Amino acid sequence: MYKIAVIGSGFSSMSAATYLARAGHSVEIFEKNSGPGGRASVLRVEGYTFDMGPSWYWMPDIIEEFFADFGKSASDYFKLTRLDPSYRVFFPKDEALDIPANFEELRTLFESIEKGAGYELDKFMTSAQKKYDIGIREFASLPGNSPIEYLKFDLLKNAPSMELLSSFKKMVDRRFQDKRLRLLLYFPILFLGVPPENCPAMYSLMNYADMKLGTWYPEDGMHSLAVASMNLAQEQGVKFNFKSEVKHINTLNQHACGIQVGGESIEFDAVLAGADYHHVDQSLLNVSSYSSKYWDKRVMSPSSLLFFVGIDKRVEGLEHHNLFFDTDLDQHSEEIYNNPKWPSDPLFYVCCPSKTDQKTAPRGKENLFILMPLGPGLKDSEELRTQYKNIIFKRLSQRVKQDLVPHIEFIQSYCISDFEKDYNSFKGNAYGLANTLKQTAFLKPKIRNKVIENLYHCGQLTTPGPGVPPAIMSGKIAALELLKDFTPNNTVGHEASV
Repeated sequence: MYKIAVIGSGFSSMSAATYLARAGHSVEIFEKNSGPGGRASVLRVEGYTFDMGPSWYWMPDIIEEFFADFGKSASDYFKLTRLDPSYRVFFPKDEALDIPANFEELRTLFESIEKGAGYELDKFMTSAQKKYDIGIREFASLPGNSPIEYLKFDLLKNAPSMELLSSFKKMVDRRFQDKRLRLLLYFPILFLGVPPENCPAMYSLMNYADMKLGTWYPEDGMHSLAVASMNLAQEQGVKFNFKSEVKHINTLNQHACGIQVGGESIEFDAVLAGADYHHVDQSLLNVSSYSSKYWDKRVMSPSSLLFFVGIDKRVEGLEHHNLFFDTDLDQHSEEIYNNPKWPSDPLFYVCCPSKTDQKTAPRGKENLFILMPLGPGLKDSEELRTQYKNIIFKRLSQRVKQDLVPHIEFIQSYCISDFEKDYNSFKGNAYGLANTLKQTAFLKPKIRNKVIENLYHCGQLTTPGPGVPPAIMSGKIAALELLKDFTPNNTVGHEASV
């Protein structure tokens, strides 16, 4: 049995800790905040329950497989409901479309908008499913230590169909002419922190996750998944230490030998950091793996301006998930990715979980989570937050045909400086490293620390990338790598990790 410290309690950290504990090791998690989940934290105030981070439950198969590795099911911990419609999209000129959960209905919707689009959607989705099966099951499960990992016959054989060198935007645009259909297909890519024109066509796998695997909701919100992950970890013997910020990773002869929490040094045989990679590399170590110049060149995903809003009445015209694509996506993308600035005419997203789960708001009231994408590293101020709150609520009120401002009984904002303070987030990013081609697979920061032995990393800046299911996968991959190094003769298989 080895003693292993895990820094952070995000999904990747809890995943890794659970696999390591199942393999027989003594595992402790150290979390600077007061509860589990990392960005998937929760705000409870005045009868409202707000998810403060992820709000989309996608790739249920990946999440289910995580619980199944320990003889459990997600249903052992929370009730899961598939949303129908999956979400509503607001376009210009008072037009809105509801995206049905049933694929045949979605196909009919596409055909009604553009002749032949139903047939094209079938072809597009067949390709997207293949990319999902290969990309998630084979490519994304590799640790990304070197290019050699990808020189397997099956991977090489399937590489052309993954369209790694093709543009996602070009692939969509040659199949669909209607701008609304294009926007629907661009939408999931925005979670990857990169504009459609710079995203590899491989990531149409996200469209399969969206339109075939569906959008789900865990009762009481996404924080339920964080609590379930914590409970599963504790069942395997993981110990959680909250309000225990790691100030330093101790090293001896270039080996990680423990951590400093407060004024106390605690010895461990290995350390696995699920905290922000840049923070760990630049602030917790005496010797960094990557230079500050390296980090400055990384393309980060956007940050976000968030509002958690309690409305003292029911709001007609909204679904559970709502996308406001009623302004120019190209302009907002330019102001996020190429010329970062506070947007001149922003797109935004509104989640209204009280449409599905009334327990998230007092009876007869509504819970709103509002997100506006924003370039990372920008100046953040209360004046700017107020300015954009007014812009968003003016547009939102116009679209739902009722002035919501007089009905706000609670509102709290969250932005770049909060991401930095609460999560040590590099440049205040919300999703991690952008999934560009030059930051994919073995081109991401390494799971094994390059300088310090016995130190490992997991999370959204490592493989496979941002998002809740990829974070869970990241934890498993990192745990497997650690187990390989700490098992006699370096022989450890999948069975040893579960």
